[in-house]
Amino acid sequence: MRFKTKTSTSNATEHCEQPLSSEKKANLPKHVAIIMDGNGRWAQSRGMPRIEGHRRGAKSVRKTVELAASLGLEQLTLYCLSSENWKRPAAELSFLMYLLEKYLIEERKEIMRQKLQFSVIGRSDDLPKNILKEIDTTIKLTAGHTGMRLCLALNYGARGEIIDAVKIIAKQVQRGELDPEQIDEDVLSSHLYTAGMPDPDLLIRTSGEMRISNFLLWQISYSELWVTDKHWPEFEKEDFEAALQSYSTRNRRFGGLSST
Repeated sequence: MRFKTKTSTSNATEHCEQPLSSEKKANLPKHVAIIMDGNGRWAQSRGMPRIEGHRRGAKSVRKTVELAASLGLEQLTLYCLSSENWKRPAAELSFLMYLLEKYLIEERKEIMRQKLQFSVIGRSDDLPKNILKEIDTTIKLTAGHTGMRLCLALNYGARGEIIDAVKIIAKQVQRGELDPEQIDEDVLSSHLYTAGMPDPDLLIRTSGEMRISNFLLWQISYSELWVTDKHWPEFEKEDFEAALQSYSTRNRRFGGLSST
């Protein structure tokens, strides 16, 4: 895991005055994961209720998904709802569920048009039934698509994910289906919510916080990190391109030596 110094609002825009070159497009990450932070703080700093920040943040989601798909990324994973977010006020959680259902219904046509593959990771069974219904519908409708995978992390926590995987493996050992000596990284990875997905090459976090917040702890072991001071509702095409530009210049060694 490699940390990158925070990028200020001015720097992010400055780095993106020129569009991505064809050379840098060839060096794009296959999988980008984003911690979409700062909706409530963005709204409060403008004298608006926190829920307005979530509403505006949904617009940033659409723009980011469209850009990621147009660039040909293999996967975009968005941290939408953590397992810790249930501690928030009931009114805010109710509005988040309303926004999520609204997004799943209203964006379905666009997801279909772009041929995106839709998936969800997390303890989704704990979500409201109306949300689960819309999730299942979109997953089934996009099952045969070959475009970018759009993955939403809902009621997700990385520690819980690892615990769930270990419980499944323990039961397999208990039933004699798995020899403990066979347990390695591949076995554990195959029991995570993200089984079959590539690990993120790039992790983006908005709102300037320099922490991971229990997101994809196993999967981001060698991800490049990019943090901006901008809150999620302010995240624009130029900011996403700045993150991709930064990624394209990095030398990823995965613990080894540089090829150059």
